[in-house]
Amino acid sequence: MFNFRKSCICVLSLIAASTSSWADVYKYTAPDGKVYYTDKPEHKKYKLIIRSKPIGYQASFKHLKMNKKKYTPLIEEAATRHGIDPKLVHAVIYAESAYNATAVSSAGAVGLMQLMPGTAQQYGALNRNDPKQNIFAGTRYLKYLLGLFKNDLSLSIAAYNAGENAVIKYDNQVPPYPETQKYVKEVLRLYQKPKG
Repeated sequence: MFNFRKSCICVLSLIAASTSSWADVYKYTAPDGKVYYTDKPEHKKYKLIIRSKPIGYQASFKHLKMNKKKYTPLIEEAATRHGIDPKLVHAVIYAESAYNATAVSSAGAVGLMQLMPGTAQQYGALNRNDPKQNIFAGTRYLKYLLGLFKNDLSLSIAAYNAGENAVIKYDNQVPPYPETQKYVKEVLRLYQKPKG
């Protein structure tokens, strides 16, 4: 079974060990399901998942835990407002940004919930870089997707990753995109993981 705590430590250790002011993190999921993180991708199958801005501190698992604690009240407030399980919001944030509020993807998604400009604007985030606006807009979008797909977690999570039209295009099934299929499994695993 894939150990997310261990992988997170690896990811954050890579960021901390980077001698440059930018610490890009790449992720690769092998055919056997093993997940690898690096700051120096060996081949094109590695996908950029975090483009960190210069932040002037060394990242660590302790820092991730601090960020999780810091943003938990906002996550719970947003989840309560939109009638969603806060644990699901946590799972999406963990998978999207590892609680890094300055994360920027190669596609231009920004912040804790990795919002694209159109989604951010549609769901009320005028400033995607603001953690509160990012969390509230991302949670509101997640709630919309849950409603659209009748509370089907797999389809809603797939739509969060690939877009609702991609799910609809494939007759309300998880699209056959390897990245999306792996993302759905990852978020569900995080969501269903026992606390502690």
